[in-house]
Amino acid sequence: MLQTHHRVIMSDSREMTGIANDSIALVVTSPPYPMVPMWDEIFGEINPEISKLLKDDRGYLAFKAMHKCMLPIWQECVRVLKPGGLMAINIGDATRKIGDDFQIFENHAEILHQARALGLQVLPDILWRKPNNSPNKFLGSGMLPPSAYVTYEHEYVLVLRKGGLRKFPQKDRNRRRQSAYFWEERNQWFSDLWFDLPGVEQGLSSDERQTRSRSAAFPLELPWRLIQMFSIHGDTVLDPFLGTGTSTLAAMISARNSIGIERDAGLAPIMERRFAEVVSLGNQKTRRRFAAHQAFIQERIRQNKIPKHRHPDLHTAVITAQETDIRLYDLDALQRLDHQQWQLTLKPFDPEPDQA
Repeated sequence: MLQTHHRVIMSDSREMTGIANDSIALVVTSPPYPMVPMWDEIFGEINPEISKLLKDDRGYLAFKAMHKCMLPIWQECVRVLKPGGLMAINIGDATRKIGDDFQIFENHAEILHQARALGLQVLPDILWRKPNNSPNKFLGSGMLPPSAYVTYEHEYVLVLRKGGLRKFPQKDRNRRRQSAYFWEERNQWFSDLWFDLPGVEQGLSSDERQTRSRSAAFPLELPWRLIQMFSIHGDTVLDPFLGTGTSTLAAMISARNSIGIERDAGLAPIMERRFAEVVSLGNQKTRRRFAAHQAFIQERIRQNKIPKHRHPDLHTAVITAQETDIRLYDLDALQRLDHQQWQLTLKPFDPEPDQA
C-alpha cells in the first residue's frame, strides 16, 4: 500500500510559512487574472489603490499594480521549489474597455517578465484552446471594417524551471520509471496546442459544475495532465491559489503529495465535499486511462503495427521499453487527520488480463 499526504492551508500565499526551502517538485496553479472584472475586488482588497486606478480609467497602471500583488507569491514559489523543479501556470490575457478604449492586457507576458527577473528558465508554453459555442464570436462593429476585434478563445500554460534539469538520486530512479506515461499520451500531451480538455469531469454533480463556473476553476484534466508530465510518484505538488481544490484532487489521483493554499476560507466546505468523492473519481479516471490505452493498442494491431513490448503487470502491450515499468494506482481510502491534513491510501491497479 502507498500513502500520500495532503495539506490545505487557509492563508495568504505571499508568506508560505511552514513550507521548507527546496521541498516542492512542481507548482501547478491558475491565479486570478489581472484586468478580468470578476477579480477586481480581490486585487482591490490587497491594494486599495487598484480600485481607484480602475475608477479613474488608468488601466495600464492598474494592470501593473495587480501583477505586483502576485510577485511575492512567485518569489515564495521559487524559494520552496527544488532545484530543477517546475512551475506550470495557467493564465489568460484580458480584453477590456478602459474609458473609450478597448485593449488587451497581456497577463502571460507580464508573468514571464517577472519569472525571468526571478531567475527562472522559461520553457515552451502550451496554448489551451477553450471551447466556445457562441454564435457571436466577434467584438466591435459587426460586419463593418476596421473596428471589430478578434475574440480570444485561448489561455496559456506557462512552463518555468528553477535552474537546470532535475537530478534524480539512485533511490528515486525506480519511482521515476514507474511514473512514466504511455507513448500515445506523450504524443498528445507534449504538444503546444491543447484543444481536447473536457470542460467538466464525468461524475460531478450539477452543483459542482456551477461552483466551477462561478470560481473560474480549470477542469481536473488540466492539472492532472501537468502532474503526470512534470512530476513523479511521491513528489509534492503545490498550488498557491487552490480555489475549490482541483489541484489537490489531481495530485491525489496521481499518487503525489500536495499542499494547497487558499485565502478565501469560505471555499473550505466546497473542497471538503469534493475530497469526499475523490476515491470514486480517481478510480474512474484510472480505468478510463487504461481503457484508452487498450483501445490505442487494438487499433495499432488492426493496422498490423504490432507492439514489441508488453507490460508484465498490466497485461497489455506497450510501444516502448520505458513503459514496461508504469505503475497505475487505485485509490483505496481517504482519511482526514485534522482540520487541514488528509492521508490517502492507494493500491496497485490490477486489470483483468486481455488479449492485447
